Amino acid sequence: MQPFGRHYVVVRPLFSEDSFAEQHERINRKRKTLRHHLKDYFSCDAKRAKNAALSLFPFIGWMKDYKIKEWLLGDIVSGISTGLVAVLQGLAFSLLASLPPGYGLYTAFFPAIIYFFLGTSRHLSVGAFPILSLMVGAVVTRLVPDEGPSFNITGFEGLSLEQQRVLVASSVTFLMGAFQLVMGLLQVGFIVMYLSETLVSGFTTAAAVHILVSQLRFVLGLDFPGINGPLAIIYTLVEVFSRITSTNVADLVTSIAIMALVLIVKEINDRFKSKLPVPIPIEVIMTVIACGVSYAFNFEERFDVVIVGEMVNGYESPVAPNLEVIEETAVEAFPMAIVGFAVAFSVAKVYSVKHDYTIDGNQELIAFGVSNMFGASFRSFAASTALSRTAIQESTGGKTQIAGILSAMMVLIVIVGVGFLLEPLPRSVLGALVIVNLKGMLMQFSELPFLWRNDRPDFVTWMVTFMASLFLGLDLGLAVGIGAELFTVVYRTQFPRCSVLANISGTDLYRDRKDYTSIQIYEPDGVKIFKIPSPIFFANIDFFRDKLVQEVGFNPMRVLKKRNKALRKIRKMLCNGELEVSDRGPVLRQPSVDTSEGSMEDLDQPIDFSDLPIQVNWNSQLPANISVPPVNIHSLILDFCAVSFIDVSALKGLKATLKEFIRIEVDVYIVSCDVYIMEKLQHCTFFDDEIKTSIFYPTLHDAMLHILETHPDHGELEKDININYEVIQRDSLTV
Repeated sequence: MQPFGRHYVVVRPLFSEDSFAEQHERINRKRKTLRHHLKDYFSCDAKRAKNAALSLFPFIGWMKDYKIKEWLLGDIVSGISTGLVAVLQGLAFSLLASLPPGYGLYTAFFPAIIYFFLGTSRHLSVGAFPILSLMVGAVVTRLVPDEGPSFNITGFEGLSLEQQRVLVASSVTFLMGAFQLVMGLLQVGFIVMYLSETLVSGFTTAAAVHILVSQLRFVLGLDFPGINGPLAIIYTLVEVFSRITSTNVADLVTSIAIMALVLIVKEINDRFKSKLPVPIPIEVIMTVIACGVSYAFNFEERFDVVIVGEMVNGYESPVAPNLEVIEETAVEAFPMAIVGFAVAFSVAKVYSVKHDYTIDGNQELIAFGVSNMFGASFRSFAASTALSRTAIQESTGGKTQIAGILSAMMVLIVIVGVGFLLEPLPRSVLGALVIVNLKGMLMQFSELPFLWRNDRPDFVTWMVTFMASLFLGLDLGLAVGIGAELFTVVYRTQFPRCSVLANISGTDLYRDRKDYTSIQIYEPDGVKIFKIPSPIFFANIDFFRDKLVQEVGFNPMRVLKKRNKALRKIRKMLCNGELEVSDRGPVLRQPSVDTSEGSMEDLDQPIDFSDLPIQVNWNSQLPANISVPPVNIHSLILDFCAVSFIDVSALKGLKATLKEFIRIEVDVYIVSCDVYIMEKLQHCTFFDDEIKTSIFYPTLHDAMLHILETHPDHGELEKDININYEVIQRDSLTV
């Protein structure tokens, strides 16, 4: 290859796969067996032990390179800012989990401590996450409803309603963490790849609507039990509107004022973030003001406002998970494990790319698994990360998980020291703060017009996930969403957009002929180039065959049967004297009375002229009583450049289709086939007397040049022996 300005010139022989293999011998590589892989995996030396330690405890890697002068101040400021927000979100998200507010502080403390040692992300703020909190709350209210008896579970005896709920929340969190830990140990962190951004967007948007509706009872000051299960959102709205006349005006006014002020200041923070050294902590400010006003004016007694009440004072002794609760909640715990990890990993990936470091999905699973199991032992509920809290930790200068440890210390101070100051805080304020923080997730509705215009299958995935999660519940909705996503993947691969290619004049490039005018492209007569744009497997081989038949304009099996049937007719006519071979060629005489056509078997076999004194040219004139479908091509090229694999079932169907074309004298070529697919074809006895390796070419242009050499007349078939027929007046018979 020689460069020449903005052109390139390549001079090389015309290659088929056979000729290329003769001139360029491949190295015979020895592939590792399962035994070798297991031996390598379980072998150990000093280097592997060191790498394993660094992998299991990632903090060692960045701690030894910690830049105290450059990073410490940013981590301190970030830790304090994030800690204040973590306290408020812990209290607020406890309401979603149907637990006393103080237990959200445990979720903001214990998991963050463990994640410091095991996590690979330097910017995640680990703690309560609203969607997970809502999913925990659904389990809690199912087993321990506000009204009516709790589930008959051993271990509930002697416990108050709140203690039973805490036990349920910690047990399901422990099981969720166990699922995450096992997946991490089994190295299945790739599972998050099956949750597309579209699916996560639809799921989180539905969760945001659930959260919004669930907080209406706190914002309006209404007293009715939490509802869970399918159609819970409908039943909750019915309860809200049926009790709307009992709205507590003080709660409503306080919530509206809080939401308006927080939204305004958040907008200011976003608009002037480049000029503000630290975002204005409006949530903290409003919480302090609300606590002071509520205490000063005695909101609880004067206006019948429900307040946070008695906070947890210090830490309680560890508690073991309840096995009966684990048995009852296994179905809910698994989707919680997936959602918690998927959201955290997605956020971590964004910041790792931004700050140029790597994260390990399997290690993240281990980190969150151990964090949730450890936290559950101290009565915390499911932890992941909140998008807004992580954004604060990063935007305020946080560089490492030192900021995470400092934010946990801020929570510690509240738990053991100043938590009592938050007791007058109205729960409606917490509900308002939860609703305000849903803005980002609710704004995901704006993605729908873009998806509708550019990717209808993704639009369907979004809508199905959203609607299922909205009406069936988050756990069932996630399962339905994954099913819809897999269906779209199957649809895309089973019914891809096949195309017929043509040469761009003056180049060795080939494109879809529908995209260019006839002046720009060159299509030799008698040649059809069919591109297969996806893997070939059992589910789409029939689709490909149908599309191929549609594009070439004839069914090769039908043509083959018609030709064999015509040959039978010719043999019979020769035998009966109806057709004679003369100097002028075969001449048709008066047919006999017997017009039976014989057995219909073996019509799909190769055409055999061995017992005939003539070679029939199917493209010339046939006797009037014989007709076969026309075949207007002599060469068919199948472009395999996008075929990544082919299974055994599809291989058999492909082989049958190729033979049908070959048997009707259409030359078939396969181009740009992956070398490993070629090896599979060899191992599966794809090649025989009819299908040979010589039909494979390394590039499409190589095959086209070979065809033009073979058919210099560009597709006009050579005429064989001309057959003149003396047709006696009779009815035409179609074969």
